[in-house]
Amino acid sequence: MPITLLDQTLKFPHPRTADAQGLVAIGGELSVDRLLLAYRSGIFPWTVSPVSWWSPDPRAIIELEQLHVSASLKKVLRKGIFQVTTNRAFSQVIRNCATRGGEPAETWITEEFIQAYTRLHELGHAHSVEVWRTGELVGGVYGVAIGGLFAGESMFHRASNGSKVALAHLVEHLRHRQFRLFDIQMLTPVTRQMGGIAIPQNQYLERLEQAVTAQCQF
Repeated sequence: MPITLLDQTLKFPHPRTADAQGLVAIGGELSVDRLLLAYRSGIFPWTVSPVSWWSPDPRAIIELEQLHVSASLKKVLRKGIFQVTTNRAFSQVIRNCATRGGEPAETWITEEFIQAYTRLHELGHAHSVEVWRTGELVGGVYGVAIGGLFAGESMFHRASNGSKVALAHLVEHLRHRQFRLFDIQMLTPVTRQMGGIAIPQNQYLERLEQAVTAQCQF
């Protein structure tokens, strides 16, 4: 099936029309309205020139009641080595996710993405968890919240366990706020280690439909 080329009309093809790699459509723009529609539809952007929209099958999630915290990470959390905040330094978190060692990383988080998700944050749709050590930002994670869905986008660390601490605190926060679905798009070694699983796209879309209607506040 040919990949849909988007115009200025605010709509997407159904995620089930994605190709084998998960590509749904190309084109459009990273406007607030289009991004929110994409996440509600089970779709997310990945490149900017051109903008590409994806919905992989299977889809990776973390079940909020099944996060795996290793014994060593539990020890780190108990020691209080890090201080954790939410929505205190969104811009710093997303820019750290876009770099590695102070240099641009091979990442999809371009300046266009940074500006687009910063607009989402300013309007209350995108959120961050920050991890600090002695006043220095050493880890974090950010994503998009719609109803009871939290779509995790990226995380980083500049100290051992920084991203894992951020993820553990985010999951606890989402549980406390009674979120229904924590989407992590695709598995990484870290998210797999912490309980990430892959589920069929059909199952993900069914759960998404229920999650986005939930009355949850980040």
